[in-house]
Amino acid sequence: MNDRMRVLLAVGFVVVLFLGVQLGSLALIEPFDASGHQAVEDPENPTNSIVYFGIILVATALMLAAFKYDLERLIQALIIGVSVMISWFVFTEFVPPVVTAGPMNVLAVLAAFGVGGALLLYPEWYVIDLAGVLMGAGAAALFGISFGLLPALLLLAVLAVYDAISVYGTEHMLDLAEGVMDLKIPVVLVIPTTLSYSYLAAGSGPETLEDESEPDDADTTATADSPTPDTNGGADAEPADTTADDSTADEREFDRDALFIGLGDAVIPTILVVSAAFFLEADPIGGSLLTMNVPALGAMVGTLAGLLVLLWMVLKGRAHAGLPLLNGGAIGGYLIGALASGVSIMTALGL
Repeated sequence: MNDRMRVLLAVGFVVVLFLGVQLGSLALIEPFDASGHQAVEDPENPTNSIVYFGIILVATALMLAAFKYDLERLIQALIIGVSVMISWFVFTEFVPPVVTAGPMNVLAVLAAFGVGGALLLYPEWYVIDLAGVLMGAGAAALFGISFGLLPALLLLAVLAVYDAISVYGTEHMLDLAEGVMDLKIPVVLVIPTTLSYSYLAAGSGPETLEDESEPDDADTTATADSPTPDTNGGADAEPADTTADDSTADEREFDRDALFIGLGDAVIPTILVVSAAFFLEADPIGGSLLTMNVPALGAMVGTLAGLLVLLWMVLKGRAHAGLPLLNGGAIGGYLIGALASGVSIMTALGL
């Protein structure tokens, strides 16, 4: 299998992972709503978006400080703990309560701790991806039913701008990424392009950035939530040979063993998908298994369209901010779907 085909299959795998997060979150809407998992008292309050954005800023600052002072294991423990908590929420809805201890579903708790144990003891790429999809679907559903239409739209717009600034301007997200990648936690989705690829064995620190010929080179996207620097064009990489002909450049474009994309790239636009399905009164589609309508479907399609453009840009050889394209696609697709459903633009905007 040639390099181009390997990377095209990897791109297809990225799409499958995104669909897993999107469809999983839609399936969780009704169970989470019935279980009272709505995180705020008034989901229509736009200040919720400001508060959440402030939390992201504080969390980013704390993580940068943790990496500066060699406290990486605290970050690892925190992320794995969050993974266990969200997995517990998800498993509680789908694992039959065969064994209980008071109100607690024991099997769901054991399954959640199993996810945490796997992440701690054997964080291979497929463990990271499975945990990431599970965590992403749960997180998107939790936030989606907690953010009304206007707060969700504001959140996506603000995070898209912040993502662009933090990647192309201050570049502090690229610094954060180097430490996050070394921890091997589910804040990124890992997509191998070779059957022999091992995330456990692959170098992901600055030493990889310094050598363009490293066989484990991997392209990445950088996002406000879980960015990662491009190992072929990062700040520490050697400059590319500008005298190479077009055919050589084309071969280098597909010469990589893995792609990385931040889990936040899947979660953040899916918040709008869930919010549209939950809060907007439009004709339902999708049957009884999923809470879905045309505006939510439009947001899904728009996200995937933005994803394909993003991956095309990343495969050209440098890191890019993911949320401007992904959130922009989600918002555009949502508005088109709302208008196609006969919903007025003011209603669609939550005004």
